[in-house]
Amino acid sequence: MTTAVVLSGGANLGAIQVGMLRALAERGVVPDLLVGTSVGALNAAVVAEDGLTMSSVERLADIWRSLRARDVFPPDPLHLISALRGRSQSLFTDTGLRRLIDESLTVDALEGTRIPLIVVTTDILTGREVDLGWGPLTDALLASSAIPGLFPPVRWRDRMLVDGGVADNTSLAPTITAGADTVYVLPTGYACALTEPPGDAASMALHGTTLLIHKRLIREIDEYSAAADLIVLPPPCPLDVSPRDFGRAEELMDRAYHDAIAALAIDGGRRRQPSRMIGLHTHDGQV
Repeated sequence: MTTAVVLSGGANLGAIQVGMLRALAERGVVPDLLVGTSVGALNAAVVAEDGLTMSSVERLADIWRSLRARDVFPPDPLHLISALRGRSQSLFTDTGLRRLIDESLTVDALEGTRIPLIVVTTDILTGREVDLGWGPLTDALLASSAIPGLFPPVRWRDRMLVDGGVADNTSLAPTITAGADTVYVLPTGYACALTEPPGDAASMALHGTTLLIHKRLIREIDEYSAAADLIVLPPPCPLDVSPRDFGRAEELMDRAYHDAIAALAIDGGRRRQPSRMIGLHTHDGQV
């Protein structure tokens, strides 16, 4: 039996996946393959280095505990002015993300991880999904996280690559192609309990992208539910975390862990219609 773990994108909500990974590690889940997109690729890379163990999950948790918005979105007035004048492809540089990746990982190449890792990106010219399983790890992670307009695209040979969520957020297809029998899907969900829209352009772009990603994920789970044993872990709900608030990582990790434990306690997390675990919805008080 081949087991895969798929981690979706979701910006600051990526802390949720740490709690889910902790629950899987406690159950002794041993992945044969990790597939990650955007922030999910960053999380997957840390686990892929040393395996899905309590120590690797705790190392990932420490990264999230120390993370702040300025680490990911470093303020650079000159770059912002350049972008507003049409002289730059993005509002932010990727220097913060590059520093974060280099400080968090010791492996230089995708093929050097203990668990095989596939990083999902998108060719910005064709819109096609590009799955990376070899080459410079930092560049692959930067490409998968390059939300168009917010971060610059990354050149990979003769292609310009951006966030994998543009083409396909969780990318279950590589796991099916690899012959995975059991696939754990770790979504980050979305801020389902916000009572008003985000107040700045970057936060609005992040929230809108997260909503589109989540809708695509639901469709993809329905598409592949018959091809493998899909176990979808539910993200915490309700969520009212603003898109650039990194100060609630501990809360998100803790809530996700307890929700995952509860879900896995019933038939190992298996459900007849797994996409119903993450269906779009509203809460009282929302417009």
